Amino acid sequence: MCGICLKQPRAFDNTIAVIDYAAPIDQLVLALKFGGRLALAPLFAEMLARAAQQQVMAGSGDTVLPELLTAVPLSASRLQQRGFNQALEIAKPLARILKLPLQHDLLRRQRDTLPQSHGLDLLQRRRNLRRAFIVQPEAIKQIRGCHVGVVDDVMTTGETLNEFARTLRSAGASRVTNLVFARTP
Repeated sequence: MCGICLKQPRAFDNTIAVIDYAAPIDQLVLALKFGGRLALAPLFAEMLARAAQQQVMAGSGDTVLPELLTAVPLSASRLQQRGFNQALEIAKPLARILKLPLQHDLLRRQRDTLPQSHGLDLLQRRRNLRRAFIVQPEAIKQIRGCHVGVVDDVMTTGETLNEFARTLRSAGASRVTNLVFARTP
């Protein structure tokens, strides 16, 4: 863990990532996210499933797969603009491979935020995401006491996933594990 994470512990318990977000892999992620290359999502899911299974097999007794998966939602305007949610496109085949239920609507993004990739520093990213997500009232029973796996394409600073996990925790999630295809080293 970095110094910042030691001083300000994250709301999530664990992160499973396949690969570093660096060239040339970054181009594959961008092809999915902005180029609409949806055929990449099942490949990312297969690799992520293998990484998750390997971590569970190699880990200690507390390294377990989540009970349920969800995906980081896009805002309504960004979803309309893009036409799909890349995290959900990865989560669908991942759920099938891991034989886990997928609840894509546990949380929703209640307001538009600036894209985290737009040169924001750490403090700006935190402010940008503060209270960005809200628990769907009908999802509280599913979240309470549950180990939730959160699927996303890329983790950079982890602020989006931290705010998402904080919101899940406030609804009673017992554990939150991030499952991301790529992570910024």
